[in-house]
Amino acid sequence: MQTLAARSVAALMALTVVFVSAHAADPASQTPLDAMPYTPSLDVSAMDRDANPCEDLYQYACGNWIKNNPIPADQSHWSVYSKLAADGQRFQWGILQRLADAKNGNTPLQQKLGNYFAACMDEAHVEASGATPMAPVLKRIDALQSHRELPALLAELHQDLPGASPFFGFFAAQDFADADRVIAFAAAGGLGLPDRDNYLKTDERNRALRKQYIEHIARMFVLLGDDVAQAERNAADVMRIETALARASLSRVDLRDPIKQHHPMDARQLQALTPHFDWSGYLAGVQLRELEQFNVTEPKFYRRLDALLTQEPLEAQKTYLRWHAARAFAPHLSKVFVDESFAFYGKTLLGTPEQKPRWKRCVMLADQQLGEALGQEFVSRAFSAELKAQTQRMTQQIEEAMAKDIDSLPWMSKETKARAQEKLRAIVNKIGYPDKWRNYDAFVVSRGDYAGNVVRGSRFEAQRQFAKIGKPLDRGEWDMTPSTVNAYYNPQMNDINFPAAVLQPPLYDPKLDDAPNYGNTGGTIGHELTHAFDDEGRHFDGQGRLRDWWSRRDAKAFEERAQCIVDQYAKYVVVDDIKINSRLTLGEDIADLGGMILAWSAWKAEVAGKALESRDGLTPDQRFFVGFAQWACEATRPEELRIHAMTDPHSPGKYRINGVAANMPEFQQAFACKAGQAMVKARRCRVW
Repeated sequence: MQTLAARSVAALMALTVVFVSAHAADPASQTPLDAMPYTPSLDVSAMDRDANPCEDLYQYACGNWIKNNPIPADQSHWSVYSKLAADGQRFQWGILQRLADAKNGNTPLQQKLGNYFAACMDEAHVEASGATPMAPVLKRIDALQSHRELPALLAELHQDLPGASPFFGFFAAQDFADADRVIAFAAAGGLGLPDRDNYLKTDERNRALRKQYIEHIARMFVLLGDDVAQAERNAADVMRIETALARASLSRVDLRDPIKQHHPMDARQLQALTPHFDWSGYLAGVQLRELEQFNVTEPKFYRRLDALLTQEPLEAQKTYLRWHAARAFAPHLSKVFVDESFAFYGKTLLGTPEQKPRWKRCVMLADQQLGEALGQEFVSRAFSAELKAQTQRMTQQIEEAMAKDIDSLPWMSKETKARAQEKLRAIVNKIGYPDKWRNYDAFVVSRGDYAGNVVRGSRFEAQRQFAKIGKPLDRGEWDMTPSTVNAYYNPQMNDINFPAAVLQPPLYDPKLDDAPNYGNTGGTIGHELTHAFDDEGRHFDGQGRLRDWWSRRDAKAFEERAQCIVDQYAKYVVVDDIKINSRLTLGEDIADLGGMILAWSAWKAEVAGKALESRDGLTPDQRFFVGFAQWACEATRPEELRIHAMTDPHSPGKYRINGVAANMPEFQQAFACKAGQAMVKARRCRVW
């Protein structure tokens, strides 16, 4: 789970994924699929039987998977989740290609999907268009004559630039104080590197990265027509402005605290915060002229932004806007632009050797911009009412396990337990897909205008979000598409969401026994449920309001138990000498452990009284833990690991397995582990 503001900004940045032309790839993976392939949820061939699970459960469960699944050349990270997502992309490729090729029989929505995909796949047309699709935006930026015109221009750019938000972020979100209201959020933004610390840290790695970034910006300006000397000066202007924005931004750890992001203001207060930025001009540009209620997530950022806009010459600000326009458009232009974009954002930043094939990026974009339309096609072919019912039953069992767990907590008072149970009962479970599909009638798609489709898709989504402000909250809405291999908990919706794609083998496998399914999907359900009560989620009540429902003594007891996890994970090395930022990963680490404890309880309740048999040389209890461990089998390039350590609230897969199992006496009993072995902790951590 991310903070609400971080999730919203992440959604705005979704299209910054490097979008590039194809290089050589494994031929077997370059054909569409007619059906999702099958891999069991407990794969004995993935195990390293020579490893001792009491020393390293992760190696024991995943050693051969890592050995036999090298990272593909177009990936910076490869995992069981990644492989399932890749299979899903090939399956969706087949769907989209058939819709694109169909001469008749498509519904209007299917035809829109087919046209979108066909336009994206028309590489010859894209190449012939060169940089033309970006010209209208660059012309608008060039026409900027005064600071007074900037707000109206930013309103246009925030809607039209795919995946970019120059200077700041502005979006619709639930009011922290009243989760039934949707209000406008003004957040920090405007950076081209992954994190503010990339600009601020003085270690050798980040100094080198900044130099490479400046060189990349300069090369992009040359592609826009600047001479080399001017391009270098422009790159320096961009870096100066972005560094100032980074200095004013909260850290990712601070962004995990919703209280630090709760700053309600009216229009007068917002204008007073930035006296040199005309909010009425900006709001008119996003069709929100009468807006009166805002949450400013980082007031310090906006005060610094106001000063920056007065101190920086207008030409430097225009240069900054040109860069962000180029950064946003480059993946959707001709080869020289996509190659330059990939050279930095793919190779330098993430260590990815080769560019993704075109079909893959077209599937990704269709999922991003027409996700619920594509989701309908995916669900009709790869999901069933029976699977939904099975998952709902498992979810109910794990919720029952959590209710019992809360009642049994020795450190929580009766009053706080009652409020926790109230929140638990209010959680809504969303399984598979939305009850009501999104309407895409207003999204105009042209079969002959790929880049135009991307821009119109960006504007469609921006306007769809803005239209929520001041309207009744739609609690049925999803933040992920049905074909996404992931799951999440939303603290303000107070719901857990499991898309259809994450309920496929090898993550959920109806062909196998209960043990690995409860260890895998059951643990994930418990993980998302525990997020409602982690270091961030616990600040929200059952209605999704930011409200302190804890007694002071109970909150202190929670912090003491959470500190045990902070101390444990802070010792784990990610790469080189970089250790986990365990304050950043705390919520996920709490959820990993809590989720497995709940899954174990639910599984034991499910099989109570049943005669269980050993299989594949593993007892049922061992199958539970190996099934749990195998969802996290993965390999990651060192460049991505360094970015991961700075930006990702999840610990690396190895520690999401070993760190959890080392805290569970049930694991130690299952494998007869002894004191002194690596997977036996002298002091076990537990929050939930």
